[in-house]
Amino acid sequence: MNILVGYDDSKVAQDALELAKKHAEKLGARIHVVTSMAGGPEVPREAFEKAERRLDEAKTRVRKNDIACEAHLSVRGLQPGEDLVQYAEENQIDQIVIGVRQRSKVGKLLFGSTAQYVILEAPCPVVSVK
Repeated sequence: MNILVGYDDSKVAQDALELAKKHAEKLGARIHVVTSMAGGPEVPREAFEKAERRLDEAKTRVRKNDIACEAHLSVRGLQPGEDLVQYAEENQIDQIVIGVRQRSKVGKLLFGSTAQYVILEAPCPVVSVK
């Protein structure tokens, strides 16, 4: 079994990672920690390196529990929701765990909702954490 965690090092993403660890322990699953950076190759190098460090830290936390884990930084230029769904399709993901942040209606209208996109478009069950 494969579990994907959409990860940006926010509090809700850290909570999502903790829940994924519990699921992985019970199910003998592998965790895929994925960060998507909208903007593609134009992302400044320091932002790219910071995201890589966060992913390495997350992978280390998962592996401390003897759970198989891989981390992936995606800079394909897609929106994060699209990127996570595409990753799930390409890697036979069985479950996605994603953090949900509360936004105003105007905020959702202007910026969209990564979690909403993933919930509606994912090829597998999605667990949301708030």
